[in-house]
Amino acid sequence: MAKSEVTGLILTLNGAKHLDACLASLDFCDQLLVVDSVSTDATAEIAAAHGARVLVNPWPGPKKQFEFAFEHITTAWVVSLDQDEILSDELRAAVIRALQDPQDMSAFLCPRTSYYFDRFLRHSGWYPDLLPRVFKLGDTGVHVSGPHYGFETKGKTRRLTGDIIHYPYANLKQHVEKMNYYTQIAAEEMHSNGKRSGVAKALGHGLARFMKIYFFRRGFLDGKAGFVLAVNSFFYAFQKYIRLAELGSKKSDAS
Repeated sequence: MAKSEVTGLILTLNGAKHLDACLASLDFCDQLLVVDSVSTDATAEIAAAHGARVLVNPWPGPKKQFEFAFEHITTAWVVSLDQDEILSDELRAAVIRALQDPQDMSAFLCPRTSYYFDRFLRHSGWYPDLLPRVFKLGDTGVHVSGPHYGFETKGKTRRLTGDIIHYPYANLKQHVEKMNYYTQIAAEEMHSNGKRSGVAKALGHGLARFMKIYFFRRGFLDGKAGFVLAVNSFFYAFQKYIRLAELGSKKSDAS
């Protein structure tokens, strides 16, 4: 059976740090498509050096950006990576084998391992983090929850071996900055859906999140990194709900 043609897809914004390795791990793809949100670093040059087609589209949000990208894909299959993700050699080989004969699958699930603080996490709820990153375009849509996105597929899926190697944060400063951004968006979304909060509720959600990450998802097995992540997860949940309380307070003051 002939190999299914596939496009390697990456959405970028100032992603020069890991983009070269990201695109190199997708060199088996028939086409490479980079949709860039007006980068000011060497992102476009790195993409062009790998023979990628580069489309520039100012960021409209994850769902609309992926829909824009999908309109420019002509192959039946897609391998989608973030700009800070790389296929391991094992996963790369598994993807190639899967696309040789995908049978009746709509997508293939890829484990993802993320580097945090001083190691790749293997617990803490961050692994295996199975994601449908190899998918049949016609069977796939994008769903969004706050600032986060995911792919939804209609048919059968199968897990592949190997990992997506993920470098989500350059350092803890960047993690805190992203938490600041994400919690505000999440709070605004919850507020628009009529949800309300207070200090006690925010504290309860924060403590529950710490317990879930560190104990129930065995974050303690990830050493110092697991503890740091659990503490930051406490602050993420606390900030999300205390900001929701703040939005409710501002609305009350205005009325």
